[in-house]
Amino acid sequence: MSNWLKISHISAGFIAVLVGYSSSVAIIFQAANAAGATPSQLNSWMWALGIGMGLSCIGLSLRYRSPVLTAWSTPGAALLATSLTGLTMGQATGVFLFSSVLILLSGITGWFQKLMQYMPRHIAAAMLAGILLRFGMDLFSAMQTQLTLVLIMFATFLVGRVMLPRYTVPLALATGIVSAGLLGLLHLEQLSWAPAMPVFMKPEFSLSAMIGVGIPLFIVTMTSQNVPGLAVLRANGYQTPASPLIGWTGALGVVLAPFGGFAFNLAAITAAICMSRDADADPAQRYKASVWAGMFYLLTGIFGAAVVALFAAFPSELIAAIAGLALIGTIGNSLSAALEDANGREAALVTFLCTTSGVTILGVGSAFWGLVFGMAVHALIRRKQ
Repeated sequence: MSNWLKISHISAGFIAVLVGYSSSVAIIFQAANAAGATPSQLNSWMWALGIGMGLSCIGLSLRYRSPVLTAWSTPGAALLATSLTGLTMGQATGVFLFSSVLILLSGITGWFQKLMQYMPRHIAAAMLAGILLRFGMDLFSAMQTQLTLVLIMFATFLVGRVMLPRYTVPLALATGIVSAGLLGLLHLEQLSWAPAMPVFMKPEFSLSAMIGVGIPLFIVTMTSQNVPGLAVLRANGYQTPASPLIGWTGALGVVLAPFGGFAFNLAAITAAICMSRDADADPAQRYKASVWAGMFYLLTGIFGAAVVALFAAFPSELIAAIAGLALIGTIGNSLSAALEDANGREAALVTFLCTTSGVTILGVGSAFWGLVFGMAVHALIRRKQ
């Protein structure tokens, strides 16, 4: 039992959930409002998302003994925030159900895993570095607005690296929370710990909505979330089979769509936190951090918007700083793996630069296009050689 109470596992799981919620929960609210959600329906959305992510993180991590972290589709939520206007909640639910069925079929047929088998490790590592670079830079950008808070956390991180390397990130987080409290930056006055209750929203199937919103939601979730999510696993040396992971996230979406679970997928950024050395020096034990993340996700589902308010109580600079500190090692390892092979260096650089650029083409994000352009360069160079 003591193996499950390791501070580094618990803190990595908590930080992953903290970063996941604080970085995009506002987009979920916008998407729900676009569909005309009532307060009880919004709480049901948060319940379904938290329960779905919690069950999938715990179940898949234990089943495959790999740090499998799932998330809601942030690009999907952004798409819904601009596309659900004019639809009823029933039609929106029908869209969620349709998209999740497509994700489930992708997992069952195995085509996604076959496609990912052709991705070289240095391309996956370059894409991961490109995704995470912004978080490392945000650590120092946060100093512009909260210099004292971020410097204290950064100093704790540096001292911890020398004195207590296994507890560096938990110490930085604890110091940041205490410092934020002393500086008057915590806002806990509006917390209310009322549990969220699921609300069944009967799906209605509109052909135009399924084509106009459901198919884009499926494409965005697969290309912008599941592709990077699996690449993160591969870049960190985990050969977890892709088809069951995709299939189970789709199945969860089918079950929870009528309660507001609009899309579930593999996580990339938050997953990297649970796959870092700070989570555990032994890669075979890092799945326990994802299990803890799943437990925290279950709490966020049970308490719904109350937990969201708790995360919102932390200053944004604290979130940016702890995310950057937690990902420094992963960024370094990814860059090293991406540039290690001289023959693949140009392809890796193209992938890294495109992913870092944040470009969106045809509504699809830069991580996907980084893979496309990087793989194209890789294929041309390999053919020439």
